[in-house]
Amino acid sequence: MVDEVLFVCHANMCRSPMAEYIARRLLAAHPVAVASAGTDAVDGAPMHPYAVDLAAETGADPTGFRARRLRPQHLATATLVLTATRRQRSHCTALAPEVLHRTFTLRQFARLAAAAEAPKDLAERPLRAAVEAAARARGRLQPAAPDADDLRDPIGGSPADFRRCAEEIERSIRPVLALIGTAG
Repeated sequence: MVDEVLFVCHANMCRSPMAEYIARRLLAAHPVAVASAGTDAVDGAPMHPYAVDLAAETGADPTGFRARRLRPQHLATATLVLTATRRQRSHCTALAPEVLHRTFTLRQFARLAAAAEAPKDLAERPLRAAVEAAARARGRLQPAAPDADDLRDPIGGSPADFRRCAEEIERSIRPVLALIGTAG
């Protein structure tokens, strides 16, 4: 069984598809599938052109990407749900309450992953072990300022705004990658 990371943003046109492509590149050596969806996505909408350019830098061809609206079944199959904002995290847990303990904002999970102790169990499912280790770290960290959890939406911005967002996504995925590496 392959574990899955699901990235969620508003329209599934900028942040979550960029995160999907960046995570695919970074997690390529691990048995982890990566997908994305949007809380208010229009099924079939194309990725924003600036996001396409940045996703292409991962070595993949994102031109065929199409947005998809978040549905309960997407959440049910995900081992880890990472949202762009606290509002989207709340939307996910309202849509599928059973995902509460495996749903975080991307930036929140990065802080937790960086503070987590290396998991010693479930090495055959490193993503699941990493999620459990990060969840245990949740109780040891001081709460962050609310805006520290949200990933700024670059929509309406310049290519430089999209690049800054992609760089923040990659910075946030790196501690997750490190934690998964210790579990596998």
